Amino acid sequence: MTIPSNNAFLPDDVLSGKEKRLFLSSALLSWYNQNGRDLPWRVRGAHPNPYVVWISEIMLQQTTVKTVIPYFYRFLERFPDISALANADIDDVLLLWQGLGYYTRARKLHECAQFLNQNNGGKFPETYSELLKLPGIGPYTAASISSLAFDKREAVVDGNVIRVISRLYGIAESTAVSLPEIKTKAQDLMSETRAADYTSAIMDLGATVCTPKNPDCSVCPFEGECEALARNLIDEIPKIEKLQKINKIGKLFWIENESGDVFIRKREEAGLLHGLTEFPWEAVEGNDEMLNKISFPIPNADWVDTGKNVRHVFTHINLTLKIFKTKVLENEADLKNLMKTGGQFVSKDNFKDYPFSTLMKKVVKAVESDGNSDSKKRNSKKAKSVESKTFCDFE
Repeated sequence: MTIPSNNAFLPDDVLSGKEKRLFLSSALLSWYNQNGRDLPWRVRGAHPNPYVVWISEIMLQQTTVKTVIPYFYRFLERFPDISALANADIDDVLLLWQGLGYYTRARKLHECAQFLNQNNGGKFPETYSELLKLPGIGPYTAASISSLAFDKREAVVDGNVIRVISRLYGIAESTAVSLPEIKTKAQDLMSETRAADYTSAIMDLGATVCTPKNPDCSVCPFEGECEALARNLIDEIPKIEKLQKINKIGKLFWIENESGDVFIRKREEAGLLHGLTEFPWEAVEGNDEMLNKISFPIPNADWVDTGKNVRHVFTHINLTLKIFKTKVLENEADLKNLMKTGGQFVSKDNFKDYPFSTLMKKVVKAVESDGNSDSKKRNSKKAKSVESKTFCDFE
């Protein structure tokens, strides 16, 4: 069968079923041959190192390519293979990950590397079903490794692929309802001979051409076959239901000793920020009345309201923390009570040695942004706000 050039339109009575899928797949690969992105973790065909595929795919989840690239280089330099990652201290992994968000990803990488090192000779299995058995690897990552590293015909379905498939086939229902259909069509469309290249191609198409807003349909290899374009539904497809955000407010406690060192601790609470370094804080869902009930177990402390707020936007939570400061003396009972909570005092100059989340880094910036005395801060009527937007879950 002769494959027409990109953007060609074929009436339904010319090709149907498998032949049409082959036509679409071949058109996409032809487009990719000319327009595929050069990325540091990518090769044409199957990647010879599954570890590189794994690290890049985990980093790219909910994170842009531009953001990931420098992290990818630093991570591979520090942990060049499964063995190096498995034998690293988790705090070192988290430190290198800080600022990238979704810290559960880093912990799961470390856990999976240790599992592979201990149980599989430090190597990845090739099949989708075996990859799914590994710690921290779900359907998306299993399909990515199987396809990109082993050239297996396993469809990867991320936001880009959902958008391309939904528009191509005119799937107007909510993605919450239509996802099984999208996955089936994505699998059917996959190339039978170039699975790795096809996976890269369809993700590139969604990222660079079939974009959420203002897609460039004139250069799309599916232009002549796109149902959404033909029905003028490009701006309406895919239909993604937005998560309802929860508003939380809380207090952050900045505690210094006589030397000006600051009290930090490792977050023990289960969830996304587990294991990261933090300043003590607590948040609740509610209003100022609920906020007033939050306290820290050093009852004799003279807490000063700094008049500063830090706002942080998670996937489904808008968090606002009010920053309070105090100083504890070496001969105070409060110092003993504080140390019982777990944690230590460290110099501000040494903050760089601890894996702080972006939220905590914004706290540091907020605290250090004004040289006014505590008395002036106490009387401040207008709170200063430092905002951070991180698309990650808060658990």
